[in-house]
Amino acid sequence: MRFKYIRDHDQDRVLDDYFYCTDRVAIITGPLGSGKTFTSCEKIFDRMCNQWPNKERARKTRFYAIRNTYPDLLGTTVKDWMDLFGDLGKYKGGGIEPPSHKLHFKLPDRTIVQSEFIFLALDRPQAIKKLRGAQATGFWLNEIKELPKAVIDMCDLRHGRYPSKMDGGPTWHGIIGDTNQVDQDHYLYELAEVTKPKGWSFFTQPGGVHKKTPEGEWTVNPDAENIINLPDDYYEAGMEGKGDEWIKVNLGNMYGAVSDGQAVYREQWNDQLHVNSEIRFIPDEPIAVGLDFGLTPAAIFGQQTARGTVNVLAELTSNGMGIRQFYTLVVRPFVVKHFSKASSITWVGDPAGAKRAETDEQTVFKELEDLGIIVEPANTNDITMRIEAVRFYLTTMSGLRPAFQLHPRCNVVRKGFNGGYKFRRIQVIGDERYMSVPDKNTFSHPHDGLQYLMMYYKGDTGDSKPFVRKKVTTRWGK
Repeated sequence: MRFKYIRDHDQDRVLDDYFYCTDRVAIITGPLGSGKTFTSCEKIFDRMCNQWPNKERARKTRFYAIRNTYPDLLGTTVKDWMDLFGDLGKYKGGGIEPPSHKLHFKLPDRTIVQSEFIFLALDRPQAIKKLRGAQATGFWLNEIKELPKAVIDMCDLRHGRYPSKMDGGPTWHGIIGDTNQVDQDHYLYELAEVTKPKGWSFFTQPGGVHKKTPEGEWTVNPDAENIINLPDDYYEAGMEGKGDEWIKVNLGNMYGAVSDGQAVYREQWNDQLHVNSEIRFIPDEPIAVGLDFGLTPAAIFGQQTARGTVNVLAELTSNGMGIRQFYTLVVRPFVVKHFSKASSITWVGDPAGAKRAETDEQTVFKELEDLGIIVEPANTNDITMRIEAVRFYLTTMSGLRPAFQLHPRCNVVRKGFNGGYKFRRIQVIGDERYMSVPDKNTFSHPHDGLQYLMMYYKGDTGDSKPFVRKKVTTRWGK
C-alpha cells in the first residue's frame, strides 16, 4: 500500500507541486520564509515511507542531506529535520563520521521504515571525494545555490544505488534541492532557463513581495506561500532598510544581477511581469526584425498585437560573422522555419548601416539589398532615444500586463535586462558614478537590435499610448 503523507496547507500550490513531483531531479526556488526547507524535509520523509517493502516487510532507504558548511548544516539543516522527525530514530553526531539520523518506526500497515539519513558538508569541488563511495537512494541539496556544480554532478551518479536489488531496489531515487533565487550568471539559471535537462523539474514560488506595475512600489504579494506560518508583517518588516536588488532577489524571488555596473533598465524591468512563456507568433500578421550589425550581428523578432503590446518572440546572435554570412546561414533559415506564415516582414536596423566601408565602399544596407532585404534605418542612433523607446514599452500597461512581453527563449536579451546590459561603474572615491553609455559586451548587441525594433514600433508620435504600426514592408530576401 502507499503511505500518504498529509500536507495541511491551503495556499501552497507550488510547494505542493514540488512535494508531489517524482522526477529524477526537482529543484525549488523561493523567497525567504516561503517554506522550502520544511517541504523538502516532508518530501524526503514521504520517500522513506513509500519505499516498497522487502520480503521482511522493511522499507529500506538511505538519503544524504548536503549543505555548503558544517556550521550551516548543523545550525539549520540538521535542526530543521530533527525538529520534525527526531523522535522517530536515533541521532548520532560529534565523531569522525558525518552526523546521521537512523530512523526506525512502524507504519499502520505493519511495515517498518528503516532509513539512514546522513548529513554532509561539501563547500568546495574537492570535497566531492566524500561522495565517491556513497550508495544512496537520494540526495537533498539544501540551499543548493551555495554548492558547486561539481557536487550536483557527482550526486547525480550516486543515487539509485540503495537498497540493493535483493531488497527490491529503490522505488524512487533522485535529487531534490531548495534555494533562494540566484543571479543570472549562476549555473542554476543556465539549467532552468537554457539547457533544461531531461528529467529535471524546476519550481518557482511566488515572491513574498511584488510590484503590480514595473515602476510601482514593493508590496506584500497576496499569492505568497507559507504566510500562515510566518510572523505578522514578516515581509513588510523584512523590506525595511534593504536595497532594491536585495529585495528583488531574496523577497521577490526574481533573478538577480551580478555586475560591476548599473543595469540600464533596473528601475523599469521586472522579470516576473515582462517574461511571458505564453506569447505566440500569430500567423498571417506582420512581424518586424531589429538588426544590429558589425562582427557580432544580432536579430530580434517582434510582433505587435492589436492592443499595442509588443511581443518579442525570438533572438538570433552570432560571433565573428559578417552580415551576409549571418543572414544567409542563420537568419533566413530561421525565418523560413518559424515565420514563413507572417503576412509581411519589416527589417529595421542601425542607421550606421548606410555608411560605406573603407575597404570596398559597400554599405551593409546594400549587401542586404543584394540578398533581397530592404532595411529601414532607425530614426536615430541616439542612445538616449533608443533606451527610452524600450523604457516606454516596459512601463506602459496594456490591460493587466506591461505592453512589452519577452518570450523566455530570448535568453541573452533576458540576461541583459537582468543586469548584463549595464552602465559601467566609474572608479572614483565617494558616491557611485556610472558611464552615460552602456558597456559594449555580449548583451549590448542584441539589446541594440531590440532598441531599433522598439523605436520602429513607437514611431515618432510622442503619444502616451503604444503606437500601433499600420504599414510594414514585405521583404523576404533571396
